[in-house]
Amino acid sequence: MAGPRAPTVPDAPVAPWKRHIVLQLRQRDRTQKALFLELMPAYNRLLEKAQLLAQFSEKLQPEPSDVTPTTHQGPWEEESGPDSDQVPSPATLRVKWQEEEEGLRLVCGEMAYQVVEKSAALGTLESELEERQGRLAALEASAAQLKEARAGLAEQVEAWQALNAAQLATYDKLRKHAGLQEVALRRLEEEARDLLEKLVQRKARAAAERNVRNECRERVKQARVSQELKKAAKRTVSISENPNVLCDGVMEGAETVALATQPESLESEACEKWKRPFRSASATSLTLSRCVDVVKGLLDFKKRRGHSVGGAPEQRYQSIPVCMAARLPTRAQDVLDAHLSEVNAVRFGPNSSLLATGGADRLIHLWNVVGGRLEANQTLEGAGGSITSVDFDPSGSQVLAATYNQAAQLWKVGEAQSKETLSGHTDKVTAAKFKLTRHQAVTGSRDRTVKEWDLGRAYCSRTINVLSYCNDVVCGDHVIISGHNDQKIRFWDSRSSLCRAGSPP
Repeated sequence: MAGPRAPTVPDAPVAPWKRHIVLQLRQRDRTQKALFLELMPAYNRLLEKAQLLAQFSEKLQPEPSDVTPTTHQGPWEEESGPDSDQVPSPATLRVKWQEEEEGLRLVCGEMAYQVVEKSAALGTLESELEERQGRLAALEASAAQLKEARAGLAEQVEAWQALNAAQLATYDKLRKHAGLQEVALRRLEEEARDLLEKLVQRKARAAAERNVRNECRERVKQARVSQELKKAAKRTVSISENPNVLCDGVMEGAETVALATQPESLESEACEKWKRPFRSASATSLTLSRCVDVVKGLLDFKKRRGHSVGGAPEQRYQSIPVCMAARLPTRAQDVLDAHLSEVNAVRFGPNSSLLATGGADRLIHLWNVVGGRLEANQTLEGAGGSITSVDFDPSGSQVLAATYNQAAQLWKVGEAQSKETLSGHTDKVTAAKFKLTRHQAVTGSRDRTVKEWDLGRAYCSRTINVLSYCNDVVCGDHVIISGHNDQKIRFWDSRSSLCRAGSPP
């Protein structure tokens, strides 16, 4: 007996697991059907034999008036030999048939019991088959949903693939464009580097030419001053009671030493009633500023002598040295390879025995000044960027430096590493200076701010916003002077936040 078949979807691809389940169910149906096919014919034959025996039993029952033995031969006569001449008695046949009937009943009972067992097993299998069919239907519904989800995901995958292809094409275009831009950038950088080198060379040539012109001008000026001083040294200046004569002599001496800007009050006071002859002695080599100081001292001395209460005039003065020549240095006393890159800052200590230099190699070198020569003392490390400015505190025990990493750093002389970092600027710090105490400092930056710092707490006590880049600062008692990129210097009062004054460009 074949069980109910699983529902199939026409024109739909069958999954391997479904095909396996269907084949298993069909195999089970064939096995059970074969068992029942063998059992049912035997059961039918048993029933036929039972009916036949019942008929024979009815026929073999003797009637009371019948005494003549029957001569009917039945199938049981086959058991007797073909040569037997005796017919068995009815009692014997009855007993024999009862035994056979009894055996057939036992066989029939056993087969009926087997039929009941097989029916129960068949019911169990049918319930299991129904359960599996329900499960199969649920799995088929889930499979249908999964197929729908798979179709939706496949559509999404196709859409994403198309989007990825478009983005990939865009990325390739952008990469090619970026490559072209990089090539153009490198070319522009090379051109900018060449232009910068040309500009530096041109500025160097212009500076050299300017230095040559300035040197020639200074030499001419020094020669003219020397000649005028030589003439003045040979000239006799008489100081008489006549104011006109004395004033003419004083004016002539003042013109000789380039003191035309001397106040007229000194000359009028010098024109007193005392008459003193004057002649300069042969001079030693002094500077031009010393010459001016000597002439000023001479005029002051004449003024003091004019107001003295002495009676007799003096005949002559003592010899006073007069400048004969002055010139600028033209040759360096010492040249030292101090840094690995350009040097941006140089600063003497308070007693001029210690020198600090800072450069683009992020190092600060301290040098001892011995006999006009520099001897290496110490190297301060730990700067976060190129050094743009260095300064000593009033005691000379600390060094403050401005760096390109948007901060200023503080070192203690004798320690190689920085002990404090002053952070707060948003662009390169171009200047860092101590105030008149070692606990306060001022920094200037390209972020258009000037900041005051409390070094005891490493805290920015005040920020001054400016309209232009700050390039350098100097500090006084209560005054901060800052130089800016807009060609102006500004004066700030550290006790207020207002600019006191600013120079015109």
